[in-house]
Amino acid sequence: MSSPSRRLRERPRPNPPDAAPGPNVVDSSAWLEYFADEPNAAHFAPAIEAVARLVVPSITLYEVYKRLDTDRGRAYAQRGAAQMLQGHVIDLDAHVALTAAQTSRAERLPMADSIILATTRLNHATLWTQDDHFKNMAGVRYFPKAVTRHR
Repeated sequence: MSSPSRRLRERPRPNPPDAAPGPNVVDSSAWLEYFADEPNAAHFAPAIEAVARLVVPSITLYEVYKRLDTDRGRAYAQRGAAQMLQGHVIDLDAHVALTAAQTSRAERLPMADSIILATTRLNHATLWTQDDHFKNMAGVRYFPKAVTRHR
């Protein structure tokens, strides 16, 4: 598996074999797992590296950039954002916002998660995540967050 800094330098493969066949949305927790090269990173790599089918909700770009900037610094955050921008970024327009509001009420999701799920559904995509909010939902590839032991 690649180191985190190497992940940001590598050119993603156009269509890795393990990715879902249609469009893929990767939520913020999965992007952060991938960039940190944590245990679940390998699960999310196929969707992230299939840039031709990668759909990136703008809220995900915001959340990941902010976290990388806080934890790793501006230069690392910019490299992470550059990798995310290789996908098709979906802006939060009126249609996505109103669909997300309905999704939030129906699924009892927080705002960012409802925007991510609405974007996924509007783009007929598969959502890749380790966020418990999405567990057991149709169209979701959920991988439980690995428990890391601190020594």
